[in-house]
Parts: sequence; C-alpha cells; structure tokens
Amino acid sequence: MRTLRTRRLRLDPIGPEHLPFLADLDGDAAVLRHLQPRARTREEALAHWSPRVPGPMWVGHLGERPVGWWALWPDEGGETAELGYRLARRWWRQGLAVEGARAVLDDGFADTRLQVVRAETMVVNAGSRGVMRRLGMREVRIEVREWEEPLPGADLGEVITEITRAQWLAADQPEASTPS
Repeated sequence: MRTLRTRRLRLDPIGPEHLPFLADLDGDAAVLRHLQPRARTREEALAHWSPRVPGPMWVGHLGERPVGWWALWPDEGGETAELGYRLARRWWRQGLAVEGARAVLDDGFADTRLQVVRAETMVVNAGSRGVMRRLGMREVRIEVREWEEPLPGADLGEVITEITRAQWLAADQPEASTPS
C-alpha cells in the first residue's frame, strides 16, 4: 500500500502508530452510534483494532492531525471489496469523507481485478448515505436484520450500495488522489 494524497488529505497506510487514534475515535459514542450500542473503552478498541493493523486501511491527515480512516476490504478473489470509513466528529460535514473515499476508490479500481465495491449503513444514517450518493454508489437493496442489541432505527434496515468498476471509470470524478 502507498500513501494517497488529495487536495486536502494525506492518507497513510495504517500501522501500529495509528492505534491510539483508532481507540480515541471508537471512544466517541456519536461516531459509533450507527454501529454499536455504546462507545468502546480504550482497551476494547485496542483489542478490536490491533489484529487488523496493518491492513487495507488508511488514516487520513490534515497536516499532521489525523481526521479519520478509510478502508477497502477485498474478498478472497479480489473482485469485490467493501468500502468503510469513519471520521472524528470534529471533521463531519466538510466533504472529507467523500474526498478520502474517492482516493481509496481510485486506488482500488487501479487494480483491474476489482470489479465491484459495496458499502452499507443503517437506513437512518443520512450522513453516510449522502457520502455514498456523492461517490456515485447506487442503493441496490435494504436488508432488515435481527440484532441482539438493536440500535434505534435498526427496524428500518441496512441499505446496501455499490458501484462497479465500469461506473467508476465512466463517471466524471474530480481528481481524487496522487500517489506519493
């Protein structure tokens, strides 16, 4: 993996040095409100993230300040991947989620094996759904799942979105990234 750059962000491949930031991010209940019933303790966050680092993820920085993470988790054959992202609350509604995701998608679709990228969020997560729309992802279905501890709005389901390689390449994407 390589460092990606956008107009405002530097996205560094995730490493052990980013674990404290991931723990801080997961310690904010507002950041996790559409993912789990409560924030993670520092110990829970470190236990969750440590085995996943390094991995197919980037931590985005404005200057030297980390603002969030982006990931593109491929399936076994590399033809399909799942897009994920999470930003610290301070950086919401500034276009950074879309900007970082565009860089990650550009990098992912540079691999000709990758044909489809999917993402999902709760139907009630208007912010994340907006990011997916701005990326050109199309809502393909809604799945209502059973949860041991359902979050508010879980009864409305999870929206599954996707974009194909052909759709991404055909779209008039703003310049997202330049390799470092």
